[in-house]
Amino acid sequence: EAILSVDPDAIDQLLHKQLDPAAKAKTKPLSMGLAASPGGAVGTVVFSAAKAVEAKKAGRPNILVRLETSPEDITGMGSANGILTARGGMTSHAAVVARGMGKCCVSGCGELVFPGNDHGGDHLTECTIAGKTVKEGDWITLDGSTGEIFLGQIPVIDAHIEGAYATVMEWADEIREMEVRTNADTPKDAAKALEFGAEGIGLVRTEHMFFDAKRITVMREMILATDAKSRQSALDRLLPFQQQDFEGLFEVMTGKPVIIRLLDPPLHEFLPHGDKEIADVARQTNMDEAFIKDRVVGMAESNPMLGFRGCRLGVINPEITEMQVKAIFKAALNVTAKGFEALPEIEVPLIGNVNEYLPLKELIMRVARETGAEGKIHYTVGTMIEVPRAALTASAIAPHVDFMSFGTNDLTQMTCGFSRDDSGEFLKQYVLKGIYDRDPFVSIDQTGVGMLMQMCVAKSRHVKPNLDIGICGEHGGEPASVEFCHRIGLSNVSCSPFRVPVARLAAAHARIKYGPRPKTMHLESVVFSKL
Repeated sequence: EAILSVDPDAIDQLLHKQLDPAAKAKTKPLSMGLAASPGGAVGTVVFSAAKAVEAKKAGRPNILVRLETSPEDITGMGSANGILTARGGMTSHAAVVARGMGKCCVSGCGELVFPGNDHGGDHLTECTIAGKTVKEGDWITLDGSTGEIFLGQIPVIDAHIEGAYATVMEWADEIREMEVRTNADTPKDAAKALEFGAEGIGLVRTEHMFFDAKRITVMREMILATDAKSRQSALDRLLPFQQQDFEGLFEVMTGKPVIIRLLDPPLHEFLPHGDKEIADVARQTNMDEAFIKDRVVGMAESNPMLGFRGCRLGVINPEITEMQVKAIFKAALNVTAKGFEALPEIEVPLIGNVNEYLPLKELIMRVARETGAEGKIHYTVGTMIEVPRAALTASAIAPHVDFMSFGTNDLTQMTCGFSRDDSGEFLKQYVLKGIYDRDPFVSIDQTGVGMLMQMCVAKSRHVKPNLDIGICGEHGGEPASVEFCHRIGLSNVSCSPFRVPVARLAAAHARIKYGPRPKTMHLESVVFSKL
């Protein structure tokens, strides 16, 4: 009863700074967006990642205001006190990264408008929010717990965790069955997750590692290379960076599993945008500007989320996968020599057909032998279940994988036919009209996406009864979704560091409400269930 009396969402609020309730009550919000990452943030408006970095160095609190964010904005997002975007839903890049950093974020604010077509922020000096002009340097306040946006400054109250918190978490850990891991890309994030009780890493997004200033130029050289020798030369220079990243994660997570997702986004996301940036890259790489512009245009995709990404990159360009896998095994061997225990779990993303997975698994095992990791490093190879076809054909995939992990952000996108970046505004109306009970990017759509998940579990464990199956989408930290994962027998959930305590408590709630996790699931009962 004591455990059930504590709302997991209340734990989430305890871990973040909040706006002073009395001061907030006296202030009228200027506009609303989606409550993408909880907490309160106050700062001066900046329109680019570079300006956010400059502001932080100067000691000025800042709010990064963008049309939307992309992986190249990571450094600026880390330097901002909060993030506000015009586009994007609850699983947009801004929302997911902000939650991972524990930063306040309001996304999908339809009343945030930029002048002309300059959405990049490099030359912007102002925007309008609900018709009100807001200039660079103006103070604004965000409430990431409600999605409200305010002009001016509202006082912020520091997070305060009472002694009872630790007791409740201890009780929850004694009761729950599912393991709780974290989504973390850096040793700093991994260490924070350990503080919150994470039992491993359920998702390392390797693409975020390439946007450091020292690496992005080499990454672009690799992408723009016109022959195999030039591409391999760039990959050879990227390998030490990747190895360093993995060593840091293995050391922090010694003795705990670390799922490393191979490169997932389309390569054009790493390329420069705008004439100035193209000119800078041309100078840095000694390439012709016109050539770079042609490649940028040529590699652009109409629907990149369904384009040349994930395992498709490795199937067509196996040298990229080989570099990453070498870095993983070399890092594991190095930290093992220092006395740490590395437990890499290598994850092939976005497969829809087992024949996409098999050649990449073969490559991984070959590199394990060639690097000397075979027999010395305990590693596993598995896949993300993000494409509906993979869930439907799970019985063909299961014999070849050591683990599966549901990537529910993409699985929801492909199953429901909603763009996670463009659906935020109308999904709010769908919920109000009762079409969906909850935004399916916030809480698992149990009757649709959930049906696919159950079918996948039933089919997989029919051929491999003890298969490790988890979830690594942001649903892994949402209480109702965590309870659903328990009910269908998942082994673990993974979420951003600051949501780990939420998942731990929600997993305990599930065990109390529904009893032990089911060990088996029959396909017939799944198909005809009324969940």
